[in-house]
Amino acid sequence: MIYYLIVDDEPIAHRIIEKYCNDLPYLEKKGNCYNAFEAMQFLNENEVHLLFLDINMPKLSGFDFLKTIPNPPKIIVTTAYKEFALEGYELNISDYLLKPFSFERFAKAVNKTIMSQAIIEENTTKTVIEDTKTKSKNFFLKGDKKHHQIHLESILFIEAYGHFTKVYLENEMILSNEKISSFEEFLPKNEFIRTHKSFIIAKTKINQIEGNRILIKEHKIPIGQTYKSRISKLYNS
Repeated sequence: MIYYLIVDDEPIAHRIIEKYCNDLPYLEKKGNCYNAFEAMQFLNENEVHLLFLDINMPKLSGFDFLKTIPNPPKIIVTTAYKEFALEGYELNISDYLLKPFSFERFAKAVNKTIMSQAIIEENTTKTVIEDTKTKSKNFFLKGDKKHHQIHLESILFIEAYGHFTKVYLENEMILSNEKISSFEEFLPKNEFIRTHKSFIIAKTKINQIEGNRILIKEHKIPIGQTYKSRISKLYNS
């Protein structure tokens, strides 16, 4: 389970973030803080993996607060001020959400953050690791004007399709407007591999590797020339 903390001086912002988080089953609220000083004390006393942080707060701004934390959790900034985005990324934040943000944009930021190897490595206790394996291996994907919850273990492969991406699952295919590069960024590298400029596959779904193609059920996935060496490592390791 990924424990999160909201730090924002506006109660309505807390309610919106909580509502969105309730639809992401791998997130669990650890607490609410309404200024930076409350957050300092809270972080000293509690384990938090993900922080939703506002910038414009009384007495101490979000970024000034962030500079005081020696080992900060993952940070997603939630703010109405777009002009501070560059400073945020210089402080190594994970994403910068401009209020008002949609659930789709929020889910994308969270999925990108928690799917990164860094946050998995930080969650070193046995309980958190087990919860990450069983609960956080899913994400929401927009397709056909709906938000589909996708479980990683159900993905066969992903195919770039013009300005869209086809996500092939065990029992269906979803057409998404996400770029294939976005999938490559947040999918765990130990479970998925790029085989071609237009394809990412799930390693465990491979039935056969035959010449310049990979067979997954009835599908034939090409192996691009520049990807041959990484594919050969699957069976030569």
